[in-house]
Amino acid sequence: MSKNNRDIQCSFCGINKNEAQMLIAGDGAHICDRCVTQANEILAEELNQRKNKSLQSTLKLIRPLEIKQHLDQYVIGQDDAKKVISVAVYNHYKRLNQKVTSDEIEIEKSNLIVVGETGTGKTLLAKTVAKILNVPFSIVDATVLTEAGYVGEDVESILTRLLQSADYDVTAAERGIIYIDEIDKIARKSDNPSITRDVSGEGVQQALLKILEGTNVNVPPQGGRKHPDQKMISVNTSNILFICGGAFDGIQKKISNRLRTQTVGYKMKEEDEIIDLNNLYKYITPQDLKSFGLIPELIGRLPVLTYLNPLDKETMLSILTQPKNALIKQYIKLFEYEDVELKFDNDVFEFIVDKAWEFKLGARGLRSICEAIMLDDMFEIPTSKDENEDRTLHITLDYAKQKFAKSDIKKLLVA
Repeated sequence: MSKNNRDIQCSFCGINKNEAQMLIAGDGAHICDRCVTQANEILAEELNQRKNKSLQSTLKLIRPLEIKQHLDQYVIGQDDAKKVISVAVYNHYKRLNQKVTSDEIEIEKSNLIVVGETGTGKTLLAKTVAKILNVPFSIVDATVLTEAGYVGEDVESILTRLLQSADYDVTAAERGIIYIDEIDKIARKSDNPSITRDVSGEGVQQALLKILEGTNVNVPPQGGRKHPDQKMISVNTSNILFICGGAFDGIQKKISNRLRTQTVGYKMKEEDEIIDLNNLYKYITPQDLKSFGLIPELIGRLPVLTYLNPLDKETMLSILTQPKNALIKQYIKLFEYEDVELKFDNDVFEFIVDKAWEFKLGARGLRSICEAIMLDDMFEIPTSKDENEDRTLHITLDYAKQKFAKSDIKKLLVA
């Protein structure tokens, strides 16, 4: 004889079948819809706690000195910027490892902004930091960002890149680091009010404010524009560290005006500090960023400000030969694949640096000069493999000058 509805009860909470919306039958037991919902919430919370503990155990605190030593292997000079970035990353790790205590002191994140001329190593520093990190890391470009509703990418797309680097693990992505390159390209176009919207300048800065500070953002998983029918992923940015970089071309004039260096070449007062006119970036302040076109609200959310020194010829010579991934070492490795031993005379390096210096493109100019010198050899050697041929390529100064003179690149140099 079958039981009636009053006799059938939930085996967990004891509710009768006629009082529940649904009662699921099992092997000698029943469970109601409310218990299923509650069990699902408990399971999700438990799994989330286990995931957090797992992430906590994989996060290894790397001291600032160790981070800087890692950077020293790939980036020449720029000690001030290396120290600032190392401390920022180390403090970010400490925030992720922070345990809730009774004093309720919560460590705020310190987003930072790096200023320096083109080719001085801003993006290289970010990429090199990524090699030592145990958290998701992504590099995004601010030049493609526009206000919502206009041609371009939404600001939320920078979080899509981080999600992709975290393999769409939201919990891991919420502990990551984002490097926003070309932040100076979204500066306010004019100080004068206009009837037209600054959709790729001030509008983008305003859209970045909440993301930099920390909020829940609905992110399209594949990037691009948001659509009403598109499934979104909710990401909390409170624990994401943002590093911004930009050349801020022309800001030296604003720094110079503030320091009153344009008057004459001597000190205004006896107690005034002697100003290094070749490196005005070292005197940069948030006030200069504001006069350049960044809104005060954005500057306030990037509290740590550092700079990169302009490159001199001695530093460029070191960049060419010394780092772990130095340009000359890369060419030697390329020719090794063709079983060719590549050798350089030391005066060739000085010739390359002198020509790259005329480009005024920083370390990027070194690659252009090297390509001009090595192009013919890289074209011919792979198709001229003779077993009896001497597989050694010796680059002398005369050879380098000859190849450079034949190239069209010399036409681009500043006279």
